[in-house]
Amino acid sequence: MVEEPRYKIIKKLGDVEIRRYPPIVVARAEGTEDPFSLLFAYISGKNRQKKKVSMTVPVISEKIAMTAPVISDSSSMSFVLPSSYTLETAPEPLDSRIRVIQMPARTIGVIRFSGRWSQSKFEEKSGELLGTLSKEGIRTKGEIFTMLYNPPYTPWFMRRNEVAVEIDPESLGTIDAALMSGQSLPEK
Repeated sequence: MVEEPRYKIIKKLGDVEIRRYPPIVVARAEGTEDPFSLLFAYISGKNRQKKKVSMTVPVISEKIAMTAPVISDSSSMSFVLPSSYTLETAPEPLDSRIRVIQMPARTIGVIRFSGRWSQSKFEEKSGELLGTLSKEGIRTKGEIFTMLYNPPYTPWFMRRNEVAVEIDPESLGTIDAALMSGQSLPEK
C-alpha cells in the first residue's frame, strides 16, 4: 500500500470534503517542462545521499503566483515525502529545480473524481468546488490545485483525482476552532 498523508475530515458538503492536513514535507519541482521525471529521478536515488525514497500519494500539481515585477504564473509539481522524513532528514536534491520544503498545516476544500485528468474536467470540478464553498460562505486562499493518486497505467475508471483549494479557517467558524483547540475529529 502506498503511503498517503493523514488528514482530518472537518465537514462534508455534498461532494466536497473540508480537510485539515498537518505539516507535510514535499519535494517540489518548478521551472521545468517535465517535473514528474525530475522528481521521479530524485526519489529513485538521484540525490546527494543516493538514497531511494518510497513513492507516496498524492502527486500535487499547482500554479504558483509569482511576485512582482514578474507578471505571470508558473506551474509546480510536488511529491509528498514519506512521513518518516523531516526537512533535516530528506535527501538533498542534486538538481537546483527541486526544493524540499515543509508545507504548513492547512485546511483545504476537496472534490474527488475518477477518470483521466483533463483541463475540461479540472475546470468543471473547480467550478463545482468553488460554487459549493461560496454557497456555504467559506472563503478560499490561493489557487486551485490538483492531487493525483494513481500511476498512469491505472485503468481510467479506477483512478482517484482531486481538485482542492486552501480554505480560510476563520470562515469555518466553530468547526475549525474546535479542531485548532485539539478536539478530536474523525481521521482518514
